[in-house]
Amino acid sequence: MTDDGFYTEPWFLESFLELADDLAAARDKNKRLAIMWELRGCPYCRDTHLINFARPEIADYIKARFDILQLNIVGSRDVVDFDGEKLSEKMFARKYEVRSVPTFQFFADTVAGLADKIPRQREVARVQGYIEPQPFLDVFRFVANRDYEQGKVLQLPQNDKRTPAEP
Repeated sequence: MTDDGFYTEPWFLESFLELADDLAAARDKNKRLAIMWELRGCPYCRDTHLINFARPEIADYIKARFDILQLNIVGSRDVVDFDGEKLSEKMFARKYEVRSVPTFQFFADTVAGLADKIPRQREVARVQGYIEPQPFLDVFRFVANRDYEQGKVLQLPQNDKRTPAEP
């Protein structure tokens, strides 16, 4: 746990929060960029770290294929979006309609054309709420394998394990 009360992983991306640069850097390492949205005190965020990321087969798979950027849904750090707009984490979350945590956003593997798309169309996949370990790993496999390019739809069990960001 960090000094500000967030669970984190030592392999999470250290970033200047310039998304186009982060995506390009991930691509250079043959990885994909994903954002994990969290909120201090969120029990489902904690479970994602202490249950899912604690499993070596999950952590190893993700570390090898993804750069994970951890953002605070009510945070004040400045983020530079793919279109060059500079926003606080909180305003960035609003722009992308992220309303609960944990939420994972997955992006294309190139910045080409992203700035021209509306925010939600920049994502290739999104999952919200706590997901049990096996379906959680399946989400990352879906993106890593580019299953969305074949028109496949991400199928997840229904859950209500998420913490709203605002009342």
